[in-house]
Amino acid sequence: MDDEAEIRGLLERWARAVHEGDLDAVLDRHSADIVMFDVPPPHRGARGIAAYRETWPGFFEWQRQGAVFEIESLDVTAGADVAFAHALLRCGTAAEFAEDAERRLRLTVGLRRDDGRWVVVHEHHSFATS
Repeated sequence: MDDEAEIRGLLERWARAVHEGDLDAVLDRHSADIVMFDVPPPHRGARGIAAYRETWPGFFEWQRQGAVFEIESLDVTAGADVAFAHALLRCGTAAEFAEDAERRLRLTVGLRRDDGRWVVVHEHHSFATS
């Protein structure tokens, strides 16, 4: 499997895990020193896997209200030891999409190769503001 296909598979599994509320699978292939900039606070980011882990229960609770979380487009670029990906995801409830049908979560991911495996070292999630 080539690197871009491997990374694409990793991110597709991650998105399914997020949608299913499977925290262990969400954390899989994320580095201990991950940095994530997310939509809600803390605006200085979640730093380290423990802080990253703490961001998910609230999101899973919101998602149980019927929200979707699905990749719409995903582009991957891989080098020898580092890679990045950017994606647009449908992320929201039916009411949010009724208000704004074009609502999309923007995702940028940085990865590095550790011991021959790709791991996520950076995530940035955002919504466009009007």
